[in-house]
Amino acid sequence: MSTYHLLVATEKDEDGYYAFCPQLQGCYAQGDTYEEVLENIKDAIRLHIEDRIESREDIPQPESVSLTSLEVAV
Repeated sequence: MSTYHLLVATEKDEDGYYAFCPQLQGCYAQGDTYEEVLENIKDAIRLHIEDRIESREDIPQPESVSLTSLEVAV
């Protein structure tokens, strides 16, 4: 069994929580609580990686990480 270190971003809105993994396009999950969304995104990531392994695709690993907040005037 291999272990992968991947980034996960979470957001909270009026419907609960949303999480996605930027390295795995299309890999996202929702949950009513923060704990639930983390469990759900773990499952989504595991399934996504298993599919990539089966398809003999690379598993992207982050080379560097940057998180910032921007203010945009419109």
